[in-house]
Amino acid sequence: MPANGAVPHTLRYSLNCSLIFTELPVNERPAAARAAGFEAVEFWWPFDSPVPRGAEVDAFVTAISDAGVYLSGLNFFSGQMPGPDRGVLSHPAREREFRDNVAVVVDIARRTGTKAFNALYGLRQTDVDSEEQDRVALRNILAAAEGVGAIDGTVLIEAVSGAADYPLKTAKDALAVVASAHAAGAPNVAFLADFFHLAMNGDDLNAVVRQHAGEFGHVQIADVPGRGEPGTGKLPLDALLSDTRSGGYDGFVGLEYSPTTPSSPNFDWRH
Repeated sequence: MPANGAVPHTLRYSLNCSLIFTELPVNERPAAARAAGFEAVEFWWPFDSPVPRGAEVDAFVTAISDAGVYLSGLNFFSGQMPGPDRGVLSHPAREREFRDNVAVVVDIARRTGTKAFNALYGLRQTDVDSEEQDRVALRNILAAAEGVGAIDGTVLIEAVSGAADYPLKTAKDALAVVASAHAAGAPNVAFLADFFHLAMNGDDLNAVVRQHAGEFGHVQIADVPGRGEPGTGKLPLDALLSDTRSGGYDGFVGLEYSPTTPSSPNFDWRH
């Protein structure tokens, strides 16, 4: 196994181009990722609005294709990210925005082959009852699951750190939402295990991996503290990822970290 903090280079990595290569325009980042040796990328929602102009979508899809990379993951529209929204699933006033966005996501998926779609829950709204927000979130999750189900896609539900009003903080919280979606008839909803967020919120990562690795719909990593690349913090990422593989997860590992040298990311930790 690699030294402390490093991770095995044999894993299938996907570079998150919403946090890495941010000095470049969005549509230049896939080519930069390919030049750095990555064959897959993932993005948060890469547009300013839930329903961008067709030319914007075309340019993004072309950038993925021309770079020769696979778009392994894409967020649904999540409002301001990072910022005061952290998702819109549970916002009653933004339900139409989200539903309209699903159609755009499905179009991108048909053209790129993408199968994994992160749907961020959203911060609690002080003027809306929390139970009503949960009902809205479930309706939106079911609509998203139906939409991406047409292309054999999966809706991902994630716990997030750094926002006190975000209601899903632990694996248990996110898995409960997944279970509710399954009970409501949407089997293509799964847990996105972001090791950084879970660790920052105090979850026992070893227990989460041991008990649920086979249920993970996607995995993302960054080191703790600091959200830097592997080896800059204290997480035993090599052991966690090896146990995740042994536990039944065989998908991509998203590199959703903030490089310690943003203008010239160092990927030596892969070796």
